[in-house]
Amino acid sequence: MPVYFLSDDIEFPSPHLAREDGLLALGGDLSSERLLLAYRMGIFPWYSENDPLLWWSPDPRLVLFPQEINISRSLNKIIKKKVFNITIDTAFHQVIKACAETERNSEGTWIFNEMIEAYSILHELGFAHSVEAWYEDELAGGLYGVSIGGCFFGESMFTRVPNASKVSLVYLVKYLESLSFDIIDCQITSKHLMNLGAREIPRKIFLDLLETSSSRNIRTGKWSF
Repeated sequence: MPVYFLSDDIEFPSPHLAREDGLLALGGDLSSERLLLAYRMGIFPWYSENDPLLWWSPDPRLVLFPQEINISRSLNKIIKKKVFNITIDTAFHQVIKACAETERNSEGTWIFNEMIEAYSILHELGFAHSVEAWYEDELAGGLYGVSIGGCFFGESMFTRVPNASKVSLVYLVKYLESLSFDIIDCQITSKHLMNLGAREIPRKIFLDLLETSSSRNIRTGKWSF
């Protein structure tokens, strides 16, 4: 499959034209307009700081349907004990920076200053959201992602205290379920998320679901529990 080059004045090619590894296009920018267009088409940016801007549409796609979340007994005990104080949209900048630090300390971050700035703008516009887990008044873990219609696109999570990110995800899923969200896009397959109930579906099915879900009129702006 060919790789498509983007300029600032052309749209994305069809996600179905992505290479076998999911790479669809390179170039363009991280403007809010382009990011929102990409997410509505099932495309997301993922690249290293010194690489060109790369856009992906994997097949299969890892997704989590809110009603299918798998909460283990041990995790449920932690939630019931209220080990963490969970908030939403109260520390977006702290969360995304913590996610960047976590990636940097492992295999090198893809969340660098340009990405942080772009998603911070989406947060200000009411499309990007964060969930925070606090332990003894310190940020212990959390996650962030993008919300369009009835779909939440998970971007990254981090944890400084064991289970903090898992508890954050559970609270997010329950919150999204209360708002009648259809689907959580987990993007790249991981055993960690599959253990929590995520599963792979063909890209075609994901795109069909997304077309319907993204057009729904569901709550935007700042979120709160």
